[in-house]
Amino acid sequence: MPTTVEICAGSYEDCLNARDAGADRVELNSALWLGGLTPSLGTLRLARSVLDIPIIAMLRPRGAGFCYSSHEVEVMLADASALIDAGADGIAFGFLNPDATINVDQTRMMVELAHSAAKEAVFHRAFDVTPDPKAALETLVDCGVDRILTSGQKPSAHAGATLIAQLQKQAAGRIQILAGAGINAQNVCDLINKTGVCQVHASCRDYKKDPTTTCNGVSYAYLEDDLSCAYDCVSKERVQALTYAVHHAEV
Repeated sequence: MPTTVEICAGSYEDCLNARDAGADRVELNSALWLGGLTPSLGTLRLARSVLDIPIIAMLRPRGAGFCYSSHEVEVMLADASALIDAGADGIAFGFLNPDATINVDQTRMMVELAHSAAKEAVFHRAFDVTPDPKAALETLVDCGVDRILTSGQKPSAHAGATLIAQLQKQAAGRIQILAGAGINAQNVCDLINKTGVCQVHASCRDYKKDPTTTCNGVSYAYLEDDLSCAYDCVSKERVQALTYAVHHAEV
């Protein structure tokens, strides 16, 4: 089965670079330095107007974890409807209880919202902080989730490859497993061989400098040292290298 390459994009320009470099799908976010937050509707609409590949929209109202107040859930449901109306092909989300188990009621609500519009429901890496990943997978299957993004509960998918392989086997076609975190052209084929996954998620990150970041003793930097005046973006060259590595391995 051909491998799907999904690129984590933080802007309209990132989406264009991912598409032009051969990505099969993008996950559109804002604020990637916070792990990815809900993107603007303007960004999504622009991307949808020019991309002929699927766009999964991140649904995350703030940084930190994934245990949300009732007011935050209200906002997320409203945002999800707006994102779908703006052209998203799916919604990436994660709802947890205070003990980090899956919040079933909130998850079911989001799955129903997505599926009622014939869109995909993707549970993101909130999965990686659940206490029992195999039980969490079964819960998400029961909730009707289409896909799980996971690093195998490790900082990188390569480090979590053993668990990802187990989850891929456990899923048995009932739910898709999308491996993500730390994937690049150098390690992607080894990861695919070790885990059996047919979908990978990568940021292919690079940095651009903005000289107005720090001036007159005032700083808006969120990075340090040599990158203190920079912001993150998708590298077209790194996406090309990744897609080449994946597709060359399939020949």
